[in-house]
Amino acid sequence: MRDGFAETLAYTEFPPEHGRRIRTNNGIERINREIRRRTRVVGTFPDGNSALMLVTARLKYIVEHEWGKRRYLDMSMLEEMDEVSKKAEG
Repeated sequence: MRDGFAETLAYTEFPPEHGRRIRTNNGIERINREIRRRTRVVGTFPDGNSALMLVTARLKYIVEHEWGKRRYLDMSMLEEMDEVSKKAEG
């Protein structure tokens, strides 16, 4: 437990503006719903590879199209925090 303590609380170092998006997993849930919907249409798969190919194709589509173009977190805030911490160290 002590070994993973810092990793467990790593989210507290993010800017307050990221709080709501870090606290929820709405993006992952949306992708899971989309994949679940697609697999129900197919019904049964002949083997595990065909199911994996369907999921992979859907994830590829998401990345290449509108979903993949949205920015979930503004990373410029994290870059600014990183620069400030580097200046403080050296």
